[in-house]
Amino acid sequence: MSFKDFQLIKPLLKSIEASGYSQPTLVQERSIPIILEGKDLVASANTGTGKTASFVLPILQQLIDFQDAPKRGKKIRALILSPTRELAVQTQETFKVLGQFTNLRSMVVFGGTSIEPQIEQLKKGVDILVATPGRLLDLHKQDYINLDYIQTLVLDEADLMLNLGFLDDVKKVERLCPKDKQTLLFSATIPEKIEQLGDQLLKNPERVDVTTENSTVKEINQSLYYVTKRNKISLCQHLLRNQIKGNVLIFRRTKFGVEKLEERLAEVGYKVDTLHGNKNQSERQTALNKFKNGYSKILIATDVASRGIDIDSLDNVLNFDLPNVPETYVHRIGRTGRAGETGMSFAFCSPDEKNYVKAIETFTNQPIPVVDDHPYPMDPNTKSTVHKKKGSKYKKGRKGEGAKSRKKRWY
Repeated sequence: MSFKDFQLIKPLLKSIEASGYSQPTLVQERSIPIILEGKDLVASANTGTGKTASFVLPILQQLIDFQDAPKRGKKIRALILSPTRELAVQTQETFKVLGQFTNLRSMVVFGGTSIEPQIEQLKKGVDILVATPGRLLDLHKQDYINLDYIQTLVLDEADLMLNLGFLDDVKKVERLCPKDKQTLLFSATIPEKIEQLGDQLLKNPERVDVTTENSTVKEINQSLYYVTKRNKISLCQHLLRNQIKGNVLIFRRTKFGVEKLEERLAEVGYKVDTLHGNKNQSERQTALNKFKNGYSKILIATDVASRGIDIDSLDNVLNFDLPNVPETYVHRIGRTGRAGETGMSFAFCSPDEKNYVKAIETFTNQPIPVVDDHPYPMDPNTKSTVHKKKGSKYKKGRKGEGAKSRKKRWY
């Protein structure tokens, strides 16, 4: 199948060709016709399968009649809700690329950065708005955003949206939009909460499920290293010297862990950038751009980067800390091995993370190959150390003899 089969207008076909897209992915093939018919849709697909273009192209097609409206007369007719700033920026870039030969205007708003430039841009008029829930509601409360003309509402990465606690905000935004709008829900997974949300917000939705079991992990060469916590940084440096070729995205569980690893790698001469929630949006975008452009070969991140960030030709992913949610592991390694390319994934497992390995292998229905040949081997049967808080040597409610003798008595 080709994009011409969707009967898209020439400016869109021209932008598709200029972008290097050859033919639609499975999720695009099934979703685009449904959206063009104006129906509500619940779609799930594995990460890296082109979900964003699945709604960007039909939205641009549907709004083409409004492209020549005077700039200040433009109304927001399509709203895309994104759970993270990075995903919102990525979605806006897709709109710019695929809408480059139209006069449709799109913009992105998110928190963590100055609100004034966003207000000025909104005043000029836009057709398509990509937003994170918090900043959107803030701007709406100040009357800078009018949602009365929304024709299409997209809830992107809905499962992540719920995991981050945006459920109430999402429902509020949906109520602010017209009742007769088209609603599209895209998600990597469809847990029960997403099913309930779809039942509440969508009208007789069509369903597209192109998630294929293990499709992400099959395209990636995985390896698992059993190593104690104290040796993880040394093993990381060993792999960077001898095993990992090209760029690498390293995941750590905490911001403190990210900064500690950055410091240790910088000490031995590596160019490293970091991505975590304590950084403002400008710092996060700068770090991401430097990594994308090849200035730095190592990017260390918390899970803020595990979804929605499209890094072309990411060679390696290293799970320095294993996630306690199996789906997160799949999303993390899904940053590499995209669009049919083969990627490399490395994972460290300390004794207290062995249960995470079992959960991941059960979820993906395949074992992760273990590498024993490295300088810091650990027996996989080693049990985690349980640190018990030492109590007082005295029984509860009892004092020592010295304290008793010093106590003044009233009698």
